[in-house]
Amino acid sequence: MPQQIRKDAIDVWTAGLDSVRARPLVKRWIKRQGDRLHIGDSSFRATDFDRVVVVGAGKAGSAMAQGLIDQLDGWRPIVGWVNVPEGTETPCKQIVMHPARPAGVNEPTEDGVEGTRMILDMVRSAQPRDLCIALISGGGSALMPAPAEGVSLDDKLQVTRYLSGAGADIIELNTVRKHLSRVKGGGLLRAFRGKHLITMILSDVLGDPLDQIASGPTVPDTTNPIDALKIIERYDSNESLPNSIRQTLELKCDRDAAPLHNEPPAAHENFVIGNNATAVEASAARATHLGYEVETFSAKASEGVAEQIGCDLANQAIRYLKNNQNPRSTQDSKGGQSGASPMALIHGGEPTVVLCPKELRGLGGRNQQLVLAAYQTLRDANLGDVEWSRLCVLSAGTDGEDGPTNAAGAFIDREVHQRAEELGLSPATYLERNDAYHFFEQVGGLLVTGPTGTNVCDVRVAIIDSMARPGC
Repeated sequence: MPQQIRKDAIDVWTAGLDSVRARPLVKRWIKRQGDRLHIGDSSFRATDFDRVVVVGAGKAGSAMAQGLIDQLDGWRPIVGWVNVPEGTETPCKQIVMHPARPAGVNEPTEDGVEGTRMILDMVRSAQPRDLCIALISGGGSALMPAPAEGVSLDDKLQVTRYLSGAGADIIELNTVRKHLSRVKGGGLLRAFRGKHLITMILSDVLGDPLDQIASGPTVPDTTNPIDALKIIERYDSNESLPNSIRQTLELKCDRDAAPLHNEPPAAHENFVIGNNATAVEASAARATHLGYEVETFSAKASEGVAEQIGCDLANQAIRYLKNNQNPRSTQDSKGGQSGASPMALIHGGEPTVVLCPKELRGLGGRNQQLVLAAYQTLRDANLGDVEWSRLCVLSAGTDGEDGPTNAAGAFIDREVHQRAEELGLSPATYLERNDAYHFFEQVGGLLVTGPTGTNVCDVRVAIIDSMARPGC
């Protein structure tokens, strides 16, 4: 039943996605009891505040704002501004949903700069009896740009593209971005002049380091300009980046590795309301419900390159396919294997991709690159048709975006493999030029969801059936 195995893989992945849908997550974290508002472990009385100021940025911004309004409407007057990707903005009473970048283009724009100026103005003008709630989710770095003095938006774009293409991980990227920004690295926190600041965070950074999620706009910075400069020097030894980048960082280093800032507000709290582990756990629960034995892993730090992660996942699947390393199988009276359970390997993380030269580059994203690398490993293992009929490997981004494509990710199973064989496609060729999208487009292996309104990195699912079923 290859089609059933694919259906199960998508079902398991979708369960993880559904568990981190932003609107219900926010509603679970905010409760009303009369004039009391409970956010996490904190409690607020309506009579202590004149209004609620809502700001934020991220791929889940619209859904988070809707969840907030669901619970907050009528408690105190609300004003707000949230930067979101174009196409995800939905009407939200009292809060402006500002399209800060085009759909599928995860880079800052002038519209984003203008929206961030409005956010900073709103936070700076907060009054002593204002409660501010910041809604931060994945993609916030690109959606809330405010270049530092002496650095243009184009300069920042160049450095982000360069570091991403060179294989820098999200921690390195955000460390550099924070020190080239007026809002990141605690900039929003320093600008706040109200009574109390609450930040609700949907984490897209492994391990949930608060200062790295969306580059930590409401979190005191734990890095300094020297850290950012070292990253630039590590990846740009030829000094091909704009001079303004090094000059700005060097000037900050000369002033002080940890420059003095305005005192933060007397009261501020940060709550992580959902993360990659949340999605992995929900996917595991769904797989168990469907009758699979489950093995899970949610990375807490950068995983490395997508090709290696894909190869490792494929080799793990091959071991279960061969049915000689399944610890849950038992020996029958003749010494053979029996009772081997169908397996679901469910992993979460976010690998990197090292890009080939631009003139050779095709189209794809880290999940598509990972699955294509897994396919190459499976293909090289010379699996038989029966083994292919027992297998599906899927990897996709929970935000519904994988690189500059319309796909969330990709999957490989017997049907996709057969089409690739019929067309004579070489996965190695497509891997070399970062062109996984066009490979999977031809063989029907793309997973397209559209923007999901959330973002907690990637979830990968490998389904290995315990036996070839009738009709396979």
